[in-house]
Amino acid sequence: MGLTTKILIAMLAGIVVGVLFNFLSASQLLGSGVTGAINSYLTEGLFDIVGRIFIASLKLMVVPLVLVSLVCGACALSEGHRMGPLAGKTLLLYLFTTAAAITLALGMALIIQPGVGVDVAPGGAFEPKESPPLSEVLVNIFPTNPVAAMAQGNMLQIIVFALLMGYAISRCGAPGQRIAALFNDLNEVILRMVGVLMVFAPYGVFALLAQTFATLGVEFILDLGKYFLVVLGTLLLHALGVYPLLLKALSGLNPVELIKKMRPAMVFAFSTASSAATLPVTLSTVEKRLGVDNKVAAFTVPLGATINMDGTAIMQGVATVFIAQMYGIEIGLMGYLTVILTATLASIGTAGVPGVGLIMLAMVLQQVGLPLEGIAIVMGVDRLLDMVRTAVNITGDAVVSTIVAKSEGALSEEIFNDRNYESVADGRGAVAAQ
Repeated sequence: MGLTTKILIAMLAGIVVGVLFNFLSASQLLGSGVTGAINSYLTEGLFDIVGRIFIASLKLMVVPLVLVSLVCGACALSEGHRMGPLAGKTLLLYLFTTAAAITLALGMALIIQPGVGVDVAPGGAFEPKESPPLSEVLVNIFPTNPVAAMAQGNMLQIIVFALLMGYAISRCGAPGQRIAALFNDLNEVILRMVGVLMVFAPYGVFALLAQTFATLGVEFILDLGKYFLVVLGTLLLHALGVYPLLLKALSGLNPVELIKKMRPAMVFAFSTASSAATLPVTLSTVEKRLGVDNKVAAFTVPLGATINMDGTAIMQGVATVFIAQMYGIEIGLMGYLTVILTATLASIGTAGVPGVGLIMLAMVLQQVGLPLEGIAIVMGVDRLLDMVRTAVNITGDAVVSTIVAKSEGALSEEIFNDRNYESVADGRGAVAAQ
């Protein structure tokens, strides 16, 4: 049984067990004593501990993987003087997909009208964190202390430092070659560590989903069912419609192969609801299953995990229309155009800021004069939607990375079209055929 199959089985088993535990807890069929023991020792005990350890283990790999991979990639790119064009194409594609996502979301919400006739009492006031001014964001991209940036997990600062270091290494002659060789060896070691963690992936996925659904159940979806279904449907349409069309149009590659090979990373993203925690798996998958050269993937994937907010943009688009319809406020065509522009630029302007999704939504609502209390309402179903939109985000990272790699001649089509690629990583990031 391949790793992908094991993860999918663990995901389904976790959902079933979680829903069952939630039902037992709500119905008290087994009595309060047994139910309390299940909640204490399994839901809030074993499942929570295993899930948190798994997430922590994945996050452990993020900073060293991004730093080392980016240094290796920057060394290779700097030698060919392709850093500027690569960065430009990557940034433009991420902005385009985000703008397409928010436009699609607004269109779907205006057609289906999820907020019409909804009478939901506000769940309390929502106090958004203050978003930093654009000037501060731009200045903070450049680290004053790279060690502090790595300690805090500030991805944009780590990316800038790694690119500068890689460029400098490529210009140092023999000393640079020795350092580059060291980083290439470190890259192999880190990928081996990722491979070791993947062995325990099914257990972590099971624990995360069991704990989530045991806590939430499925009833929480029913209160805002129409909103939930519109966001979910738009996310799936973007992932299975817009991305494949974009990949086919700009690279000529088969989108079905990309979706198939991204399944393990998508399952991880769904389970963790964190692009950063999924980053090691995404990077390994893009390189080893899609055939994207490390010098491209090491730049595009970490950048995408930081600024690519397609899934979040879809949530914001639907939530904006939902809140406007629920409160009976008409914001007009210019309002919707403002939503598109604000959400697209905010995806970069708020990159790396904690609680970025809610900050972006608060910014959008403020721009068009909608009450922020609406955020407290949609937050009720946001946890599961967050899991889905994270899977969409990392799929977008893979699509953009593949398109950019194809345009740069840094894509192995033999690997991309190899249908026997099964595992995400064995120890070195290589994959084992079935």
